[in-house]
Amino acid sequence: MPTPLPAPGPEAARHSAQLSEYIRRDIAAQGGWIPFSRYMELALYAPGLGYYTAGSSKFGEAGDFVTAPELSPLFGRTIARQVAEIMVQSASHVMELGAGSGKLAADMLAELERLGSLPESYSILEVSADLRERQQALLRERLPHLSGRVRWLDELPATFSGAVVANEVLDALPVHLVHWQDSAIAERGVSVSGEQFVWQERPIGDAALLQAAQQIGVPDDYVSEVCLAERGLINSLAQRLQRGALLFVDYGFGAREFYHPQRSSGTLMCHYRHHAHDDPLYLPGLQDITAHVNFTDVAECGIDAGLELLGYTSQAFFLINCGIAELMQDVPPENLRDYLPLSAQLQKLTSPAEMGELFKVIALGKGIDAPLCGFLRGDLTRSL
Repeated sequence: MPTPLPAPGPEAARHSAQLSEYIRRDIAAQGGWIPFSRYMELALYAPGLGYYTAGSSKFGEAGDFVTAPELSPLFGRTIARQVAEIMVQSASHVMELGAGSGKLAADMLAELERLGSLPESYSILEVSADLRERQQALLRERLPHLSGRVRWLDELPATFSGAVVANEVLDALPVHLVHWQDSAIAERGVSVSGEQFVWQERPIGDAALLQAAQQIGVPDDYVSEVCLAERGLINSLAQRLQRGALLFVDYGFGAREFYHPQRSSGTLMCHYRHHAHDDPLYLPGLQDITAHVNFTDVAECGIDAGLELLGYTSQAFFLINCGIAELMQDVPPENLRDYLPLSAQLQKLTSPAEMGELFKVIALGKGIDAPLCGFLRGDLTRSL
C-alpha cells in the first residue's frame, strides 16, 4: 500500500475547502464539467486561493518540494555564467519567469556581480503576489545595493533582448488530459459527485487540442498530457524576443520517451509535504500539481515561432559545461565544514540518480551566433 499522506491542519483544511467550493462553482457555471487544464489552473492559480497564489510555504524543507536553487547556491551561480555569455551576444538584460522564493535571482545576481557582468536590469514576471513579496524581501536582505536593478512585471514586455530564464516553470503550466481508446480520442475532465471531484471524459471540443492529439501515436487505452499553454507561452516569448536566448530548465523527455508505450498513465505528479503521489483531486490548494515537459514540443514550437534551437542537454552536462566543478574550487577541501555540504549538493544536482539526467536544459534564441558554453558537450538533440 502507498504511504498515507499527512493530514492537513484545521486552517489548511479550511483553505482547501474554500478553494474546492470555488472550483465547484466554476464547474457548475460551465455546465457540470471542466477540462482538467481548467481544474489545474484554478487549483494552482485561483486568485488568493490557488497553491501558488496563497500564502503557504512551497519551497524547501518547510514546504512541499525542493528545487535546485533551494538545494544549492551552486545552481544559480552556474546558470549565471551562461546568462553572462548570452548577454554579451545580445543585451544586458535578464528576465526570469516564475522566480519562486527569489533564491535563483539572488544567487545569479551575486555571481554576475562577482563576474563583472551585472545586467542593466533584472525583471521578474511573477503571477503570485505572495511569492512576489517573498522575492522582494529576500533580495532586500541579501542584495540591498542591487535593488534598483530589479523590477517586477505583471505581464511580458512588448519587446525584450537579453537572457530569459525559467526554472521549473513549464512543468507547472496547466495541461489537458487526453485518453486514446478504441480508435477514439476523449478529453478527461473534472465533474462533481456530491461534494467530491470525480473524473469524467467528453469528446474533445477544442480544435487545437484535437489536432495535437491526432498527431500523437500511442497504444490503445493510453492517457497522457498535452500542454497548449506551453505553446502559448513560447509563442508569446518568440514574438517579443528581438535578440537573445530563452533558457528553460525542467524535468521531462523528448516526445518518443514522453509518449512511451509503458508510460500509459501519463506523467502527472503531485507534491504534498515532500510526498509525491498521482491524485490531483486531493486537497486542492495544498499541493503542487505538475506534468513532465515534452521537450520535442518545446523545440518544435520555438522553431515554428521563428526561434533557433541553440542546445538541448541534461542538467548534469549543462552545469558541468558551465563550470560548476570550478566553482567548488572557491572552497578549500580541507575546509570540511563548507566543502562537504557543497560536494553533496553538487552530487544531487548532477548525479543520474538525483537531478542530473531527469532534468534537462533547452535554449531557444534569435541572433545568437556563437555556441553557448552550456551545450558544448552532451548534446541530446537527437533524442528530441
